[in-house]
Amino acid sequence: MAGRRSDAEALACHDKFTALKMRLLGDRVSRRTAWRIAREQGWDTLRDAEYLAIATLQADAFVTVDRDMAARAENLVRCASFDELLAAG
Repeated sequence: MAGRRSDAEALACHDKFTALKMRLLGDRVSRRTAWRIAREQGWDTLRDAEYLAIATLQADAFVTVDRDMAARAENLVRCASFDELLAAG
């Protein structure tokens, strides 16, 4: 039965996913936070604010290689380097 998992395999997979601390933009709090950030910063798009909303709500560092985005983020969330991300391991 290709593509089928035993109950034990499926539960083990499920446990790994539920252990991830992740917030998706589909929830109301994330969208509202992105909207607030964009309005407070005077941005005409939510794209950048969406990324920062996630970092804000997760109380996590923001990592990007985009210098413009890093400049936008630096007064809103803690920014970390790509090297810091890799070292966190």
